[in-house]
Amino acid sequence: MEKYGLIGDMSSAALVGTDGSIDWCCFPRFDSPSVFAAILDESDGGSFQICPTDLDSTAHQTYIPDTNVLCNRFFASTGELIVTDFMPLSQDADARASAPHELHRIVRCESGTVEVKMSFRPRLDYARGDTTVIAINKGAVAKGTRQVLTLCAEMNLEVEEGQANVTFSLSEGEESVFVLAYGHKRSQKNAAYRSEHRLEQTLHYWRAVARSADYNGLWRDEVVRSFLVLHLMMYRRTGAIIAAPTTSLPEGIGGSRNWDYRYAWLRDSAFTVEVLLRMGDAVEGSRYVRWLLKQCRVDNRKTRIVYGISQNSSLKEYTLDHLRGYRDSRPIRVGNGASRHLQMDVFGAVILAIHTLHRLQGWITDEAWSLVVNFAQTVSANWRRKDRGVWEVRGEPQHFVYSKIMCWTAMDRAASLAMSLGKAPLAAGWRRTANIIHAEVMERGWSERKRAFVQRYYSEDLDASLLIVPFLKFLKPDDPRVKSNLEAISHELADGPFTSRYVPASTDDGLDGEDEGTFTLLSFWLIGNLLVTGQIEKAEERFKQIMEHANHVGLFSEMIDPLTGGFLGNFPQAYSHVGLIHTALNLNRALTENPGGANLMAAG
Repeated sequence: MEKYGLIGDMSSAALVGTDGSIDWCCFPRFDSPSVFAAILDESDGGSFQICPTDLDSTAHQTYIPDTNVLCNRFFASTGELIVTDFMPLSQDADARASAPHELHRIVRCESGTVEVKMSFRPRLDYARGDTTVIAINKGAVAKGTRQVLTLCAEMNLEVEEGQANVTFSLSEGEESVFVLAYGHKRSQKNAAYRSEHRLEQTLHYWRAVARSADYNGLWRDEVVRSFLVLHLMMYRRTGAIIAAPTTSLPEGIGGSRNWDYRYAWLRDSAFTVEVLLRMGDAVEGSRYVRWLLKQCRVDNRKTRIVYGISQNSSLKEYTLDHLRGYRDSRPIRVGNGASRHLQMDVFGAVILAIHTLHRLQGWITDEAWSLVVNFAQTVSANWRRKDRGVWEVRGEPQHFVYSKIMCWTAMDRAASLAMSLGKAPLAAGWRRTANIIHAEVMERGWSERKRAFVQRYYSEDLDASLLIVPFLKFLKPDDPRVKSNLEAISHELADGPFTSRYVPASTDDGLDGEDEGTFTLLSFWLIGNLLVTGQIEKAEERFKQIMEHANHVGLFSEMIDPLTGGFLGNFPQAYSHVGLIHTALNLNRALTENPGGANLMAAG
């Protein structure tokens, strides 16, 4: 999956391969059924490819700098061809309005003469039913279950067996444009979509986003790329940020650790808000908090750990058994059953996000304060309960230490907010609860033998999620237990820059000990721990090593296979890029502004 770049319009997204093939795309939203899914089934999933007919041609894929517009530059034996792919956006569009739901592909010959082939093979509704492709004048229309796609071209297409094809030649300076438009009653005339004008609008939009990134330090290009990737995963109409734009890309090849990540997790909230605000994007940071408040508003519903991007999203989990899966990794899942789990850490994540916004803005809305009160009361009454933990295990609930620490975070930050608002008695009560939780975690969640925090009470198993300890100020950075915890996790769960979540064989996660890749975010967390313990040179070395494993356009997946360097898990992963930005900013500060130390990543 590392051969792909991502384009999108902050409503939906598409993966474009270095071979010019769009192998994943959902319309009209991130969580809609796919129209192309060849990444999950090469033969039956559907794709949309434009490339030279020369089988010996080579390709170089890049983004136009400081944008999310993608270019495939093909070098054929007879000339050079560029395919520019984008989904249109404009700066003056109402954020609440629907995206155009269009995908534009501009094909231009840069030198010589190149013969080009186009293959349009949609398979609507996750390829569950028949997709009918009908030829029209200079284009084709694809119809399936409640979905319609119109492909507009500048030439007639040959349609047979559910796909449209054409072969044509371009000479130096010549262009040909293909526009894919989703929905009923779309224009069938290519010129109506004004691709060149829409390209300029889209470039302007993304460059404005890049300029809003207030950063000119080390690894500036990598940081801005990650910042732009995060915006590709924002649902513009509500402010929600999805975990990834894909489903069921496996955490281990051939295994069943395949999940749908096209939804918004509350636990990501604190780090995402922090990174947006640190990068100077107060508009999107505040919009995201407003979305959080709307999802978590006190009502008759039970607060969940994960939400859809809008009120009408469904997270009901089911499988698509007709698709083979990425490299035969099944099942393919739609929806996410983890939405029903009890996971106590999310309350701390939300309060931490609100605390972060208050710390930077100096004020808090009545709605946000009401949510803090409600969540603090919920944590006070329930923090002793077992839960499913940060990794959403599908085995038996346990007393996960990460969850307990996040419960402490909820009470600690709630108390801090209460004091700042002049509510001292409330703050004192919440502080007492925080102290009780802290004492219990140090008694039951700390192993004197391993000199580290353990994954769950009554075990000696380690979990790299506990690298979060210094970031939350659960222990001070100079506490010797922070360094010994880092050393123990590095010894048992890390291999150079790669860091595993836990040992699957010793964790009841409901998946029979299947192997998985190393977790990209945790690699950044480990580097963050090196920073806060003063090991700056080693942190820089590890950071450079992990950055070498970004793909050709600077994207990271959820996981990495440490043996091959191949990507695993859903791709690209927002959390991975959040970790990259925090780590780069902290490392830059340690190396340039304050050689003696660094600020905590995602400080709350």
